[in-house]
Amino acid sequence: MTEFSRFKTLWLGARGPQTQLLQLALARAGYAVVTDGIFGPKTDDALQRFQSSRRLTPDGIAGPITWRALLPFLTGYIEHTVRASDTLWKLAQVYGSSVAAIETANPDINETNLTIGQTLVVPLGFDVVPTTIRFSSVVLDIMIDGLTARYPFLRYGAAGVSVMGRPIALLSIGEGTPSVFYNAAHHANEWITTPLVMQFLEQYASATASGDEIFGVAARELYQQTTLSVAPMVNPDGVDLVTGELSEGSWYEQARSYAANYPAIRFPLGWKANINGVDLNLQYPAGWENARSIKFEQGYTSPAPRDYVGSGPLVAPESRAIYEWTRANDFFLTLSFHTQGKVIYWKYLDFEPKNSYDIALEFAEVSGYAIEQTPYASGFAGYKDWFIAAYDRPGYTIEAGEGISPLPLQQFLDIYNDCLGILVSGMTAAFGYY
Repeated sequence: MTEFSRFKTLWLGARGPQTQLLQLALARAGYAVVTDGIFGPKTDDALQRFQSSRRLTPDGIAGPITWRALLPFLTGYIEHTVRASDTLWKLAQVYGSSVAAIETANPDINETNLTIGQTLVVPLGFDVVPTTIRFSSVVLDIMIDGLTARYPFLRYGAAGVSVMGRPIALLSIGEGTPSVFYNAAHHANEWITTPLVMQFLEQYASATASGDEIFGVAARELYQQTTLSVAPMVNPDGVDLVTGELSEGSWYEQARSYAANYPAIRFPLGWKANINGVDLNLQYPAGWENARSIKFEQGYTSPAPRDYVGSGPLVAPESRAIYEWTRANDFFLTLSFHTQGKVIYWKYLDFEPKNSYDIALEFAEVSGYAIEQTPYASGFAGYKDWFIAAYDRPGYTIEAGEGISPLPLQQFLDIYNDCLGILVSGMTAAFGYY
């Protein structure tokens, strides 16, 4: 899944999210670097020492060959070709892994009859999903590669593609009925919700494999009784713009020209829309005409960093993909993660699906978040609104964290701890009320 063509060649002085990726890989490989996104002398020294250790030219340039050597420290696994003397215990010692992790990653393995020349996935001794770097579509691709290799029961697909052709990634886990659906990063500068759901997926998959609990619930029971689908980054192009992955070229210049018409909005940090300037969470067929009237009165009458509803509902390919994915499934409950405010929105107009308020009360209890009704000016054409109206089933918008988006990564641990109970309770509520 990881495309080396998307890795940038980096050297001293480089900045941005891929520099953070480089620093993350070096840190995981045992070199003392800070993931600050600035390729300074310490990063340069660490990279040259890493290159020397791998018998690469120690030139301090992260090009394709160096990225290939660093990749296992991003995806969290290595592919090992079995030799005559290999055992799972020996491989676990060599790579800092465990026999159980290797068995999970290779479900058809026969410990007593390893085949010489056989390729095994060997997980390395750290979690895959980082919480100290900015996310981008490249980071997400790498994380999906790593998690699906470690946990083959975690299924990958795509709902569609973005304006720029990036996949709208989907991950599914579980084998039970009912199904629930979580989505994140409809809004570009709310990208912190992507590592939120990705870390949850990693912890849930790990607990399922090991037979442990997550938030006090047996993970295997969740796995057997529900199916969870997650769209971790609905708006990959917009996220890339906000986090700096997209910082030049025609798409960047188009976005900057749209932003110039709305100078009160910070560029690119205030960008919520897709790369065509359409707000994806104002694209769903639930009072779209009302949303248009409200946003036009507010001055958002053309492609903009936020709040432009588009020329019609579902004209943005990202929203259309999520809409079609929802229609193709039979979800009992949906959660849409946004920022900010520590608020749970649970209604659309006068629709009150059965048990939806009781579930919201449970979410509030486990998170400390407040239950509120969506303000009228923001109360139309969102994914939650459409799901409730179309299916008369529980749908929620979770506004995580506090402050001005994009929220700083220093908030991530608090956000995750607050939302973990909601993430688990969304599934337990489903099989409790189904």
